[in-house]
Amino acid sequence: MTSPAISVSHLSKTYRSGLFGRHTVRALDDVSLNVPEGAIFGLLGPNGAGKTTLVKCLLGLVHPTAGDAQLFGTSAHRPVARRRVGYLPENHRFPEFLTAKQTLQVYGRLADVPHEPRSTRISNLLAHVGLADRRNAKVRTFSKGMLQRLGLAQALLNEPDLLFLDEPTSGVDPMGRRGIRDLVLDLRDNGATIFLNSHLLSEVEKVCTQVAILRGGEIVREGTVEELTTVERVYDLVATRLPEDLLESIDLSSSPKEPPSDPDLYQYRLQADNRGTLNALLDTLRAHDVQVESITPLRRSLEDYFIDVLDAAEDSVPD
Repeated sequence: MTSPAISVSHLSKTYRSGLFGRHTVRALDDVSLNVPEGAIFGLLGPNGAGKTTLVKCLLGLVHPTAGDAQLFGTSAHRPVARRRVGYLPENHRFPEFLTAKQTLQVYGRLADVPHEPRSTRISNLLAHVGLADRRNAKVRTFSKGMLQRLGLAQALLNEPDLLFLDEPTSGVDPMGRRGIRDLVLDLRDNGATIFLNSHLLSEVEKVCTQVAILRGGEIVREGTVEELTTVERVYDLVATRLPEDLLESIDLSSSPKEPPSDPDLYQYRLQADNRGTLNALLDTLRAHDVQVESITPLRRSLEDYFIDVLDAAEDSVPD
């Protein structure tokens, strides 16, 4: 069986400060998760939740107090594990006097990429991130979006199998965000695994295959975006107009809406306790000559779900 790209088992990290380390902060508390190869995984959480500490543990920059983290079956603290990793940190800085090409040359040498493939790879990456025509421009002339794209090229120099992206679209305009999003999806399609930290939940919702919500150093929710955002047993139905007598017998969770686009169609929101109830309801509609255009599970935005989870966790904390 293939090892997951990332495996975290009962990971905890406690920071100590003050005289004799009397003051402690538990940044991570018994965190366990697995990220399969080829996934785009989103780590979500408010400021101070422990996201940065977890990433630093995975990159071998911080030693956990307890537990274990592995990359492709190898301990994250062994340098060999990081040979397959690329990393774009938040608010990264490049020497402003260097050109884009010179910057990648420097980072390519730091990543121990041999000279011959490095030159070819730099040219290809600059084209791939849309900076080929700026290869000889000084970094000081780059916009925020261009710096992010240059950072992505830097993270891809060693052709990583696992890519860590920390707020990759922070401060980038909508066109720039779309370009970065398309690049991330292209990397996934070519077999890379991507670990994404972002506060832009709308972007996470568009690209991630699974997410975890970290709060107070603990994983409080984990699953696919679809699993987490689907409202259980509530459906949006688009169909021809339901007869009045039928409307009175059906469990509607809201009033019918205006026709979505076709004047012959109406939108209804239905509640069904289980699959059998839903199918019986559809049989009833057909028996009354109602023509169904579509029926889809109701979904809320990932942002709404995220806020609801944090609010519920806050309410559960004793005064």
